[in-house]
Amino acid sequence: MSSEPGTAPGRDTTSAKGLTVLVAGAGSASGTAVCQALDAAGAKVVAVGRDAARLENALFGPNNADLRTCDLADAGEVAALASDMQESYGGIDGLIHLVGGWRAGAGITTQSEEDWDFLETNILGTLRNVSRSFYDQLAASPNGRLAIVSATAVDTPTAGGAGYAAAKAAADAWVRAIAAGFRRAQSGRRENPEPQRSAAVVFVVKSLVDDGQRRSSPERTFKGATDVADLAGAVVRLFGQEAGDINGQRIYLTG
Repeated sequence: MSSEPGTAPGRDTTSAKGLTVLVAGAGSASGTAVCQALDAAGAKVVAVGRDAARLENALFGPNNADLRTCDLADAGEVAALASDMQESYGGIDGLIHLVGGWRAGAGITTQSEEDWDFLETNILGTLRNVSRSFYDQLAASPNGRLAIVSATAVDTPTAGGAGYAAAKAAADAWVRAIAAGFRRAQSGRRENPEPQRSAAVVFVVKSLVDDGQRRSSPERTFKGATDVADLAGAVVRLFGQEAGDINGQRIYLTG
């Protein structure tokens, strides 16, 4: 099901304080904003990226962050990371997937195999790896949350952006399937159902923008773009909303 454009429904009376939240793609501008917001909300942030130097440069602010390097496209490395999180923290409570990328052509016939391999690996492959490895931890958490950032291109794809929209649509479907799994194992269980405690959601944006982009392109209006700070606030709010209200939702954060 889908929510109306805006914030997700449900209560917003608690924070992420005391929870362990893994942010995949933490070295990006959006990753930095999300890590900082979660840290300010009292979460234990595990910031994951491929480049250790980039992580350190981006996340010198949150003193609470546990910086981890991992190739999220490598299922073996991700499985090892999940095992380490179980041993170090007793599992994670949140997984925020911010790995992606953009490739486009001039039309359908110019959608190259190289571009598709890039999009499939970064948008879908990394998501499949982390969600499979951390699924049980999120399902066991009393406040498990998984979120990705999708795009309005899924709703209105163009010929030039066919590969990008298709990869995003696949990731979108994958997350809603995770939501179905959470529901079936908890509130939707045939015998002895229990209150829904885990939720998987999709944030939908046209594009993301940060202060660095605004400074480098002061002539641009970035119409319809969502500020990374607004995304970060929406991520924190997930942990204060009822899992049953948000599980499986596509939450529009369009500017």
